Amino acid sequence: MQHVDVKVHGAIATIKLDRTQTRNALSQAAIEDLKTAFGDVHQEKRAKAVVLTAAGSEFCSGLDMKVMNDIASLPNHESMPEWFELWTGFAELIEQILRFPKPVIAGVDGSALGAGLALALAADVIVPSKTARFEATAVNRGLVGGITTALLAFRFGAAVAARMSLSGEAIDADEAYRLGMVEKPVDSTQIWVAASSLATRCSQGPREAIQATKRVLNEGVGELMLTHLAAGAADSATACTTESALEGIRAFCQKREPEWP
Repeated sequence: MQHVDVKVHGAIATIKLDRTQTRNALSQAAIEDLKTAFGDVHQEKRAKAVVLTAAGSEFCSGLDMKVMNDIASLPNHESMPEWFELWTGFAELIEQILRFPKPVIAGVDGSALGAGLALALAADVIVPSKTARFEATAVNRGLVGGITTALLAFRFGAAVAARMSLSGEAIDADEAYRLGMVEKPVDSTQIWVAASSLATRCSQGPREAIQATKRVLNEGVGELMLTHLAAGAADSATACTTESALEGIRAFCQKREPEWP
């Protein structure tokens, strides 16, 4: 795995996204590496819980916009299959984490933006640093964050989902804690310690009870949400072909303000 590091400390596995040169943005290769990592940890008998974190000072800046710009530059008949492959692959990763039989704790330092926010929301609990911020960025880039919106609504209700998805405004760690979205913020240096401690507490029960509880949470209560993931991926892929999306992607890569059609 080129973009992900996996280590096991006692009963806790740490899956660390490591693409610091892109602020840990998600390329297709990074998504596949994360899938492989969770598959490996699933089989690792020593690991009773997982800490999902990232290298550097940013958790995840979302889907890699340079990759998206490359796809946007293709002719329409070539770009559409690429968009669906990108978004479907990401939806598969999110569903894999949601269905993961062991507790998953996201340790979020810095920004969790767009798909990066969805990645954090796929975990059972989020432990943020005091500098963490959470932002559903799609709408301000002419895109549709269908997967992120579905997870926001599932975790925190339609009001929070609407506020974040429509405004695109960032929520800092203190506001996220006030809204009940995350655990109490900690210093950046204590992210792994706090997340690992919570992961340990969440894995103390018998394996069968933990697995059944996660199924109730993410497959029973979240049954409709799992359906929405596939729909969200399709909507997001289709939206990427619009003039607004193409302008938003190009403006981001060219470091300028978009000029909406």
